[in-house]
Amino acid sequence: MPPATTPLTDPHPPRLSRPAQVAEEIKDWIVQEHFGAGDRLPSEPQMIERFGMAKGTIREAMRILEAQGLVKSRTGPGGGTFVHEVSKERARALLGNYFYFKNLTIRDIYQLRRVLEPELAALLAGRLSEDILASLEAIIREYDAPAQSLEEERLQHVASLRFHALLAEQADNALLGFLIDFMVNMLSDLTVYRKLYEPRNVELWRRGRAFQLDLVHALRIGDPDTARLVMRDHMETAQRLMETQEAEMQRRFISE
Repeated sequence: MPPATTPLTDPHPPRLSRPAQVAEEIKDWIVQEHFGAGDRLPSEPQMIERFGMAKGTIREAMRILEAQGLVKSRTGPGGGTFVHEVSKERARALLGNYFYFKNLTIRDIYQLRRVLEPELAALLAGRLSEDILASLEAIIREYDAPAQSLEEERLQHVASLRFHALLAEQADNALLGFLIDFMVNMLSDLTVYRKLYEPRNVELWRRGRAFQLDLVHALRIGDPDTARLVMRDHMETAQRLMETQEAEMQRRFISE
């Protein structure tokens, strides 16, 4: 698999510093040599000889890779530099940084959710353990009744998105699961810092909860067509109601 940094669209990408170039070369080499998570990399003198670079350049290249989460250094007996698997949380945070100034909207997020989540629901129908189904039902019980305060409304919004994050964790396709999990977490963050849970919206609570209950039933009995349909309707309804919340937030901001 080629490195994720392989440029595909820009024929003249920004020129990298020497250490950054070496860091890219080391990543390519790690892939080519089939290093896995936890494998120890050669010593610094060996890396200097392997890449024909000065000590300072190799050290800076390794610092770049460590900042990216791709290697990890340990000191003391048994220490050294080891290949490190980037955690989902770190990857999500790094990708989130890219979108930090993109001013994403509810429509942007739901445009992808409406495509991906119905297909995930269909794929998972009849394949989830009773423990996972029970966990999904336990999440739904966290919002058995409409919120009585804005703080409770906020917590219910976050909990309802945790339902979708748990589904994403069950995906056999790691890319599909990560993309859905990333969007769900972005929506959760967006909801909180833009206060999209204001004002309280009983229809959003009622319809969202009903869709999730119907979805769990379809998943339990192994009905992919119904699971896909329920999730599609859930996403379309949620988008419409959340866009209403977003418009209300913008109206309040302008009026202030």
